[in-house]
Amino acid sequence: MITGGCLCGAVRYESSAEPITTRLCWCRFCQYIAAGNAAVSVCFLTARIKIAGETGDYESVADSGNRMHRRFCPACGVHLFSEAESRPHLIFVRAGTLDDPNMIRPAATIWTAK
Repeated sequence: MITGGCLCGAVRYESSAEPITTRLCWCRFCQYIAAGNAAVSVCFLTARIKIAGETGDYESVADSGNRMHRRFCPACGVHLFSEAESRPHLIFVRAGTLDDPNMIRPAATIWTAK
């Protein structure tokens, strides 16, 4: 079982499925949420992840042109998930929110240049 959550514990998630992939994203928005570095995201099928707790939603348009929903804990502000409207079957979990982030290894690097 893969588990994780935000800093304050108000939002928790779990999945019995293995991740599809892990990637580092260097788009400008991901640099903001990762404090200047690439954001490390772990991809799961949306149907295979269970989320407990309320999340806030910040909607934006990514460099790719995809409309994104970036979900965060409204209590502590930790960014937890990203979902693209063009790929509703996928959810990207921020690796730093995993209870065991050492279990993942990045497989791809994206948006290294505009």
